[in-house]
Amino acid sequence: MANTRELIEQALKLPPGARAALAGALLESLDASVDEDATQAWEKEIVRRVRELDDGSVKPIPWNEARRIIAG
Repeated sequence: MANTRELIEQALKLPPGARAALAGALLESLDASVDEDATQAWEKEIVRRVRELDDGSVKPIPWNEARRIIAG
């Protein structure tokens, strides 16, 4: 358990990009199977959202404002 705690402390000292890459790799290691239906559904959703941004039907908001809205 001490090794895990030390590893976490070291990981938290990494620059943001490295922490994000580490987090992604750890999450991927937990999900060994790929749900093709979910993957296709997400791809369609991404295309839809990009189209809405491109055609102006939705307006992006800055992360600070989105975080404030999420936090309530």
